[in-house]
Amino acid sequence: MRRLARGLLTLTGLLLVWQMVVVLGELPPYILPDPPAVAASLWRNAGSLFRHAGITALEIVLGMLLGTTLGCGSALALGYSRRARRWLLPVLIASQAVPVFAIAPLLVLWLGYGMGSKIAMAMLVIYFPVTANFYDGLRHTPSGWLDLARVMLPEKQRWAVLRHIAIPAALPALASGLRVAAAVAPIGAVLGEWVGSSAGLGYLMLHANSRMQVDLMFAALLVLALLAVGLYFAVDAGLRRLLPWHPAAPETTTNDRT
Repeated sequence: MRRLARGLLTLTGLLLVWQMVVVLGELPPYILPDPPAVAASLWRNAGSLFRHAGITALEIVLGMLLGTTLGCGSALALGYSRRARRWLLPVLIASQAVPVFAIAPLLVLWLGYGMGSKIAMAMLVIYFPVTANFYDGLRHTPSGWLDLARVMLPEKQRWAVLRHIAIPAALPALASGLRVAAAVAPIGAVLGEWVGSSAGLGYLMLHANSRMQVDLMFAALLVLALLAVGLYFAVDAGLRRLLPWHPAAPETTTNDRT
């Protein structure tokens, strides 16, 4: 309840600052509409916003599932095989030199204007943080645990060491990558919708921009922000439940303060 109260207090403060900027700056509605105008647009266009938000949410969730699966598989290959590290690691690093926005037109050309290109964009955005964090966790497994496993297990059972020692030790690092992925996943889907689509919040924002419906643009942006925040907290809550021994942000008790 305290976290919810703090969140509502922060939101109220941001809305007050927004209203003050509009009033004191005497900004016209086509530059920056005030919060009541955006709230009215939310109410008037609730059905359309809900429909487009559902499409964007589906693209984000599917892209996150595929990106997480591919990223975990790549990290395990990098951690298990030296040959995979020699071939896959340079490709993984080089892939980040190409801006994701530059790939979006190609994905739309190859996969069409449907959901496939948007899911692929979200998957590409998610893939690197999941792979990098999970692989980093696998590489930094405590050496004492690995030495004990080598003594107790036959030399050829490398997969057993990876499965019983390295993967459990790397789960907190994977959780960090998943939190980052949840935060950036909407970027890929919306970028894909901006390049070419017929539905989704990104498409709705472009459509509203072409008609100078700035209040609708802000309404769609607000819905997208709520969607991203909800996804992040849902992933964070699930990870806290799955990894109770490693909280993401442990609370500071009064005994810890000096």
